Amino acid sequence: MPTSLRLGVNIDHVATIRNARGSAYPDPLRAALTAQEAGADGITAHLREDRRHIRDGDIDALMAGIKVPLNFEMAATPEMQTIALRHIPHACCIVPEKREEVTTEGGLDVAGDLARLTDYVAPLVEAGIRVSMFIGHDPAQIEASAKIGAQVIELHTGHYCDLHHAGDFAARDVELEALKAGAAYADSLGLEVHAGHGLTYDTVAPIAAIKQIRELNIGHFLIAEAIFSGLGPAITHMRKLMDAARG
Repeated sequence: MPTSLRLGVNIDHVATIRNARGSAYPDPLRAALTAQEAGADGITAHLREDRRHIRDGDIDALMAGIKVPLNFEMAATPEMQTIALRHIPHACCIVPEKREEVTTEGGLDVAGDLARLTDYVAPLVEAGIRVSMFIGHDPAQIEASAKIGAQVIELHTGHYCDLHHAGDFAARDVELEALKAGAAYADSLGLEVHAGHGLTYDTVAPIAAIKQIRELNIGHFLIAEAIFSGLGPAITHMRKLMDAARG
C-alpha cells in the first residue's frame, strides 16, 4: 500500500466570489495554477446544472491551462455526460445535486439507481475517464459502486466534520470508525478510495491517517483560509498536516 496521499484542491468557491459581482475576477484558472504551484496533485471543479459557481468556460480554461489532473465533479445527467465526453478529464466524480441545496448534501444513492448508473458510467469508463462515486460509508453503496463499473469511490466526510465542530466527539469517533471500515471494505473490492467534504486543519489528520485512502479533495476551507494567509500557504500547510498524519 503506497504511503503517499494526494491532495486535490477544489476551486469552486473562487468562482462563487467572482460570480457574486459578475466580474472577471478572481479567476478560477489563476487559483488552479496557484494550487498546482503550491503542491496540489490535482484540481477539482464542480460544474453544477445551475452554474452557480464554475461555468463552462472555466472547464475549457482548466483543461487547457493546468498540468495536473482535473477531477470533474458532476451530477449524473445527460448534459454533464456530454460535457465530460467532450473534454475527457482525468476523472469524473459523480455527485448528488439539488438546486435548493447550499452544498452537496450526503452521498449518492448508487444502490437505489443501479441500472441507470451502470449505463451512465460505461461510456465514461470506455473513454478512459476514471469514474468516482461520491458516497457515504454504507457497505451497500460501496458494493453498488463496484458493481456499476466505477474505479473509485470518494467517501463523504461532511458528517464527521460537522460532529467535530459541534463538539460531539463521541459521535465523531463513531463516524470516523465507520469511515475507516468503509475505506477498508472498498479497498478489498478493488476500488481506489478518496475522501472529502468539510475537511479543515482541525479534522484532516484522522482522515489522512486512514491507510486505504489515496486522495483527499478539499476546497471550501482552503479558499476561506486563503483570505487570511493566501491560497499557496494554506495549501502548503494542509499538505504538511496530511503528510505528517500519513507518515
